[in-house]
This record gives sequence, structure tokens and C-alpha cells, in this order.
Amino acid sequence: MTKLVTQRLTRRTLLKSAAATGFVAGASGLPMPAIAQNKAVKIGYVSPQTGPLAAFAEADAFTIEGLKAVTKSLGLDIEVVVKDSQSNPNRAAEVAKELIVNDEVNLMCVASTPETTNPVATTCEAEGMPCISTKAPWQPWFIGQQGNPGDPSTWKPFDFAYHFFWGLEDVIAVFTNMWAQVETNKKVGGLFPNDGDGNAWGDKTVGFPPVLAEKGFTLNDPGRYQNLTDDFSAQINAFKSGGVEIITGVMIPPDFTTFWNQAKQQGFTPKVASIGKAILFPQAVEALGNQGNNLSSEVWWSPTHPFKSSLTGVSCAELAVGFTEATKRPWTQPIGFIHALFEVAVDVIRRVDDPTNAEAVTAAIAATNLDTIVGHIEWNGANVPPFAAKNICKTPLVGGQWRLKDGGGYDLVITDNKTAPEIPTGGKMEAIS
Repeated sequence: MTKLVTQRLTRRTLLKSAAATGFVAGASGLPMPAIAQNKAVKIGYVSPQTGPLAAFAEADAFTIEGLKAVTKSLGLDIEVVVKDSQSNPNRAAEVAKELIVNDEVNLMCVASTPETTNPVATTCEAEGMPCISTKAPWQPWFIGQQGNPGDPSTWKPFDFAYHFFWGLEDVIAVFTNMWAQVETNKKVGGLFPNDGDGNAWGDKTVGFPPVLAEKGFTLNDPGRYQNLTDDFSAQINAFKSGGVEIITGVMIPPDFTTFWNQAKQQGFTPKVASIGKAILFPQAVEALGNQGNNLSSEVWWSPTHPFKSSLTGVSCAELAVGFTEATKRPWTQPIGFIHALFEVAVDVIRRVDDPTNAEAVTAAIAATNLDTIVGHIEWNGANVPPFAAKNICKTPLVGGQWRLKDGGGYDLVITDNKTAPEIPTGGKMEAIS
């Protein structure tokens, strides 16, 4: 198995199998949908296309453009109405309401961190709008929307909102598995912001603290900080004085850039830095210059994941190459999940006779049983606590490290797959030097 995540694919393979969009190839061979060909369906879609979370939406235009071609070939009249949350929860709720009331969408799709998914899902619940969401760990998505997040006895399933992604238990397992490959003193510094992700990751009941303690790690948590902080000296000093050799947390990209540059300036270099959210994207790591080598993060999707699109039959590798050919940018993890989000949406629409019937659309979402480009999607309660079983479908997660390439730039090498052995590794963890 090659050490690098990227696979060597020829331009001929791209043109034959990916059709430069990832959505075109193979579509004509699918059966016709149940709904009438002249039945117009509106899908609302909310994502953070601008602001500090914009990297999560990098694949949106590529995916939606390809979706137009495949739905046309299927005889489906589908319009996707796109709204930008501007990385702002209040704005996300506002545009979700606009899509429901003004645009009269039949189905809502939303992606990318609890700051976007939560307010949209909450609005959909209040308005009786079927909603499919992804790209946020299930705990901050589900628990964060409960009336009393601090009291599990009050938690209840949602009626219209359904979510697919991994959970904190998965990312904790992935991170600790990676850390076990490097000799450290097991002292961990936590960087948890005051937002939906940070409050969940740092929660003493459902987050990192209890599991790390159980596994013999000592967590140094300086407390919550505000997003877009420009000075991390307090956290750096706490980690230095505490002898921290591992850094973890869930940061927005500009905050980790600030933290890491200041840490280097102040003489603090941990042996391991596993950061959620911030360093998922090649451009975020490249912004650090040579200082990004051996940073690690969760890997939700990559070109070597062994899955195919239910719409087109293209592989993960072919989809990644199609993105790069179309955009002239390196592949990025959101490509797979945005593609899968619309795979599920189209599958739901094809199984509904009347897409204007919200109850019927919601029932179709709940009955989903689909192999997608990110794995199997089925809301069957597998590996999910009973209180969330109706609304959560978990997807596989592995871990990886960014490695400097000889000619510049970075490759993402999968270094741990214990939680999802079907996804191949490409190397072992290396300490930051």
C-alpha cells in the first residue's frame, strides 16, 4: 500500500469515470424515480460559504453543479436553493427560515459544524421541515439542541431532523490510538473554545475529560476561550508549566494558526498535536509553512476510503481527482460528505410519491438504507445511545498526519485505522520535531 493518501490515477480514468464533477458518470443506468418527471422539488441547503468556517464549504459549488447534471439524467426536476450562513449561528437560523417560508423548499440539507447544523435543525423542528445534516459530531448536534443539555433525563428524539457523522467517542478513540504510537508523558493540553464543538469536546460528562482520565492521560484544560482570539499566551504558559507533550482540541482554522505560531515563538513544541476542525484542510496546514509537518487530525474521508457513490459509481479516489481537475485545488475532506449528503437527498426524493408531504419525506429519510461515498447510511440505531438512536447514523473515522512533500505542500497520511479497519493506513505516527 502506498504511503500517501492520494492515488495515482490517469487523466483517462478521470474522464471516463468521474466526468470531472463526480456526479455524472453512471447516472443514466439508475432506475427512474417514483415521482413524476414533471414534479418540481426544492432542496434548501445551508452552509458556511464565507467567514472563518468557509473551508468546510469549499466543495459545495463543485458538488451542486454536478448534481444538476445527474438529476437531469434521472428525470428529476430538482432545484437546490443555496444559502450562506456566513459562519454565524444566528444567520444560519435566519436563512433556514427564509428557505422554509419564502422559498417553500420540500427538504432541508445543512452541513458543517454545530454553528451551522444546530440552528438550521432547530428551525426545521419548529417548522415541521424534513432535514438532513452532516459534518458535525453527533453529540454537539443532538445534545446541544435539547432544552436542558445538562440533564440527560430530559433528552428526547427529534421529529424531523436526521444526522449522519461520527461521534466524540470515535474521535477520542482515534486520537488516543495515534498518541499511543508516540512515546510521551501522557500529559495533554486542551484547546476548547466557547462554542458548540468546544463545549461538547471539553464536557466533563460526554467529552474528552472522563475518557482521557480512564486511559491514564492527565488533561490540562485552561478553560474556554472565545473564537477569533488573538493571544493564546495564557494557554501556552499553562501547557509549558504543566509539562504538556500532547495538544488536542477543536479549533477554527484561524485560531489554530494563531496558537501554533505563538507557541513556536514562545518556545513550546509538543510531541503530538491532534486538532479537530482546524487542520482538516490542506490550505490551513500550508498557511503554517514548514511548521505544519506531523500535525495530526481526524480523517472522515479520503481518496483511499473504499466506498463508491450510489448515484454514479465513482470511487473516492475518482471523486477526489475530479475535484482537483475541476478546481485546480487539492482534495479536501468535505468533498465526500457533501456528495453523500446529496446522495441521501436524491435517494429520499426518489422514494417519495409526494415531495410536498413533509411527513412522507421524513418517513423516507428514516427508512434510508444506502451505501454512499462515505459508507453505509441507515438510521437503525447502530452504536448510538438509545436517546439519540432515531436521529443519528454514525460513519467511520480514522486518523492521519500531515507530511511535508519534497516539492512543497503536504500529503495526509492515514496513521490509525483501529476504529475502521476497512480503511487502509499509509504510515505510522511520527513525533513533531
